[in-house]
Amino acid sequence: MNKIVFSFLFFLLSFTSFSQDSIPALVNPLEKNNIKFQENFFKALSQKAIFNYQKAIQYLEECNELVANNKAVLFELSKNYSKLNRNTEAIEYINLALNKDAENLWLLEHKVDILKKTAFFEEAIKTQEKIAAKHPKKKQLLVFLHLQNSDIIAAKKVLSELEEAQLLNSRLRRIQDKLYNKQPKTDTKKNNIVNTDVFSSFKKEKSFNNLKALLDKLSIDNHTDFLKYSEQGLALFPAQPFVYLMNGKALNNKNQFKKAIESLQNGIDFVIDNNEIEAKFYLEIAKAYQGLNDIKKSNSFKNKAAKILK
Repeated sequence: MNKIVFSFLFFLLSFTSFSQDSIPALVNPLEKNNIKFQENFFKALSQKAIFNYQKAIQYLEECNELVANNKAVLFELSKNYSKLNRNTEAIEYINLALNKDAENLWLLEHKVDILKKTAFFEEAIKTQEKIAAKHPKKKQLLVFLHLQNSDIIAAKKVLSELEEAQLLNSRLRRIQDKLYNKQPKTDTKKNNIVNTDVFSSFKKEKSFNNLKALLDKLSIDNHTDFLKYSEQGLALFPAQPFVYLMNGKALNNKNQFKKAIESLQNGIDFVIDNNEIEAKFYLEIAKAYQGLNDIKKSNSFKNKAAKILK
């Protein structure tokens, strides 16, 4: 976009002319508007650079009054509103920009980012499919969007298409292996735990929400069946990073540190756009390495966690 802006600046400056006797010519209203537009636009970029998004929006709104529905202004408005988590406005402005340039890659990718952030995964998938139609390698993101949408079948389909097109990267290959690998058998023996609401709910309906509530409780209490239910979770929901995290934690609690590292490293590939849960993985891996007396690796993963949470 910088190239567009500087080209626009050169275009505006080219209008400046002087009379033969070196007295500046009268500036016409259109030129005045163009100069004000240029000044406000660059002020907006400067404010955004120092994270003053609301002030940037004010300058951009002035630009919009001077030159209505300029694509670059609409794009910047959307980006600044997104930074403020005002996603309704962010979507509104990116759609207005796309009305002027429906095939623009930057605009489309920004729309996907907003839709992901607001968990409108089906709309994000439709937009990403439009991108992938012209940019085949960008089809890779569809795998993660389908996983975030809890649609493993669709994710597998895209993985197969990417494999056929020889567009699988190493991370996607690992995900493909995990989705197709046979999952561990669950222990069907009757448990001897107290029958509370979370247990009865999970027995009646083995949904992810019920499993999450159960594992959260078992994790807090460090319950003897924590490991067993986390393994059941892996069998039921092999693409949910939370289950791998809980399984790693349960294995660490049992001092099975090598198995914990393996499970956590398998699960971290499924972490998508979530710094908080990624940091939790790193901290749990650090705990496992500490249990193995590998202090150097333990500190390395602690530092990774601290870095992404800054």
